[in-house]
Amino acid sequence: MSRPPRTAALPADPAALWRGLDDDDPVGPLWRAAQIFRLVSFLYALGFMVAVNGDLDHPAAAWILFAVLVVANIWWTTGYLSGFGRRWWFVATEVVVSGAMMLSTEFVASSEWITNNQTWPTTLWMTNAALSAALLGGAWWGLVGAVALSLTNYYVKGEIVTNFGRNATAILLIASSMAVGMAASRARLMHSRLTSAIQLAAQSAERERLAREVHDGVLQVLALIARRGREIGGPTAELAALAAEQERLLRHLISDTPVVDDTADRDLGPALRLLADDRIQVSAPGEPVLLDATVVAEILAAVGNILDNVERHAGPDARTFVLLEDLDDEVVVSIRDDGVGIEPGRLAQASAEGRMGIARSIIGRVEDLGGRARLESAPGAGTEWELTVPVDTRKANP
Repeated sequence: MSRPPRTAALPADPAALWRGLDDDDPVGPLWRAAQIFRLVSFLYALGFMVAVNGDLDHPAAAWILFAVLVVANIWWTTGYLSGFGRRWWFVATEVVVSGAMMLSTEFVASSEWITNNQTWPTTLWMTNAALSAALLGGAWWGLVGAVALSLTNYYVKGEIVTNFGRNATAILLIASSMAVGMAASRARLMHSRLTSAIQLAAQSAERERLAREVHDGVLQVLALIARRGREIGGPTAELAALAAEQERLLRHLISDTPVVDDTADRDLGPALRLLADDRIQVSAPGEPVLLDATVVAEILAAVGNILDNVERHAGPDARTFVLLEDLDDEVVVSIRDDGVGIEPGRLAQASAEGRMGIARSIIGRVEDLGGRARLESAPGAGTEWELTVPVDTRKANP
């Protein structure tokens, strides 16, 4: 479990201390509520002590022990409120001291008094130690603390009471500690999820903003240089090729920027739209098409390879049309160009010569996702790829 952050020096004003306790610990409100319970249980224990002190064998010693326990509770309260006490050693000290105070009942009271009463610190006051363990470690550590205190109580009384209708103290102690522990664990889990969601949303928004700026500026200039360079020809053709390559790399970079939570869903539609330029038209549904981030990355890589092939082989005037369809049980990405097409047998010849770019970078990627890739082409009729990915690769929502 992550350690709660250390806090600054304590303010002198107790009211200011209480008001300034909105620390980074998601269980902070429960810690503060537990200290209110500690105060109430102390008042109960004080009233009990006043009522029974005269019946004890050593009343003066009992008051001394009571004073020591009061000082200890003030220290524990300060530690839990400020945050420095939310440590295992601190909570363990409270459990051990509470158990020792319960055991001291045998020193200050007679056996007959112990049989007819609870331990002098009162079980209610000692419940705070079990609650502290639950707040720090969750339900199971709350259970451990509650069982330890219950067994100590049974040891002092010299018997284990199985008639819970007559004495339900142990049941109530265990139940309350586990309930508080589960609440603390849930608070930490929800805080972690909320923090991750906020970070992911902020990073996604920033990525989209940067992508828009790059698309409206740098990418448009590079696309213009590449087009004009191809039109002019001659020495500028090399400049056009370099500009086109840098444009492709930059588009890939802004579309595949990793996010902090790489297990999160990602919308395929906006990622494909970032590939659009003056020669590439992208159509995608208005509704999100959410897939696992790794699946989206593989689809984008396959589409990127197809667009590279269009750039290299389809001709300088070829235009490309990308269509995304969400068909409930599968996602289909169609990439069609109006270029020169592919000669019959050309792909088989490339594979025979050991050039496996299409087979590995496109077909292999899609098949690894459990999908299929289909290619149709004819000389002068352009090419059309259809990439189909089953929706069972979508990340299931919790």
